[in-house]
This record gives sequence, structure tokens and C-alpha cells, in this order.
Amino acid sequence: MMNIRGFHVCTLLCTLLVGGVPLMGESRSFDLLFPRLDAATKGRIFSPEGFVVSTKTAAGLTLLAASALDAAISDSVFKQHPAYLTESLLVIPTSKPVSFTRIYNAVGNIRGLKGRLYHSFTRKEETPLFEDATRIASSKKLSPIPDPPLAASVPASETIYIRLKDVNFGNSYYRADITANGQGLLYTLSNFKSLTYLFIPVIKEDKFIAQLYFEPIVEGVLVYSLAGTDVSDFIASQVDIPSAIRKRLDVIIQWATEGITAP
Repeated sequence: MMNIRGFHVCTLLCTLLVGGVPLMGESRSFDLLFPRLDAATKGRIFSPEGFVVSTKTAAGLTLLAASALDAAISDSVFKQHPAYLTESLLVIPTSKPVSFTRIYNAVGNIRGLKGRLYHSFTRKEETPLFEDATRIASSKKLSPIPDPPLAASVPASETIYIRLKDVNFGNSYYRADITANGQGLLYTLSNFKSLTYLFIPVIKEDKFIAQLYFEPIVEGVLVYSLAGTDVSDFIASQVDIPSAIRKRLDVIIQWATEGITAP
């Protein structure tokens, strides 16, 4: 679970430069973005764990962000026709204004994913989910490269490639597209190689996509994610796909959260 402590309401101004692209006007408030949420759901969003829900696509999922955020965030997931969806939303409380540059640098620290723990019910202990994490040169050249120095500004768009040594899937390979999206930063993660378990393909190439959207708001930083994956019926009968996606989203969001709130 995500470990987010403390709460301090702050007013953020969004007069920032993002790779030369100005974002004008004041930050939006949570209630402006999500004006009709019930108290219980809002309480979960502002809790350390956040709001998370998973479902089969056939069962239907009424997205929290359906009318609040850019439709392109969910459209790119749905066009993949995923069998399973996981949606999460939380607000990271911050004690000072947060810039796009801080968010960008937080999600650029790929090596910071290494060794992050999750609770394994099988092993009955805390276990590293990603035993190693590194950038790689490209989808064709898999050699590791270092994370760059902290950036002073954010490019309008960027693509990076990542190798994660997953405790269940072994070496897994992802493409991450980072773009300035309206008043937020969008991080699109997709697998460009199959995820395998004991040499059996579990999630085939380009059958997993996760959209992570970060926006500085009045109350802190809003983090919205929507992940979708498609698997065969046989794999679904052997692997708890919603749980697998949820664990990985939890760890990735925890990683981004700690980077955003670091001193």
C-alpha cells in the first residue's frame, strides 16, 4: 500500500513553464474537478491508500474521471479493448507548491523503482516487486543506460524505455511516453515485449497499457491512473490479473509519490 503521511492544504499557482509551453491560471481544486463525488469515495481518495477499483471490462466500470479529465486519457486505454481495467485516484498532500519539473524528475528516477516492497500473500512477507530497474537505450537496443541528471525544465514530450526485473515475470520491458497534457503531466506505460511466467506468455506484447496523470491542484497533487490489459481465458483462470495489475500500480504510484514529496 502507499504510505502517505501528513496533510497540509496549500494554494498552488500554475504559472509554470513546461519545456517552453506556459500553463496559465490558478490551480484547480479537487471539488472543481470532481464536484459530485459522495463523501465515502472522496474520503478514500484523500486516504493514504487512495481509491482503487478493478473489474472485467464486460462487467462495466463507471470511471471517476469520465467527465473530469481529458477523454484522451481513457480513450487510449479503451481502444486496446482490454479484458481487465484498474482505476485509481488519490491526492498527495504537499507542504509546499509542486512544479511540473518536480513531478517530471520524480517519474524520471527509474532506478528508484528497484527493491520496492509489496506484501506477498504466498510468501507471507514483504518482498521486492522489482529486483532491478533501469532505463534502456531503445526497444531494439536493450543495454542499460543511466537516469539523466535532474532536469531544470520539462520537454513537451519524451519517450523512454525501461527494463524491470519483476519478481513474477522476470525481465519485463516497457515504453513510457511522457507528455504535458493540459494542466497535468501524462505518463503512458505499455509493454513492448510479452510478460512471461515460467516461459509462458501471460500478457502479450502491447496488451498492457497504464495511463498515469499528475496534476498540481489546490489540495496537493492529484494522481489518476487507468490501466488495462488483455489476457486469454486460460491465463485468467491461473493468474489473478486484477491483483497483479493493482500491486504494480501501487508500487509505481508509491515511487512517484515519494519522489514528488521528497525534501
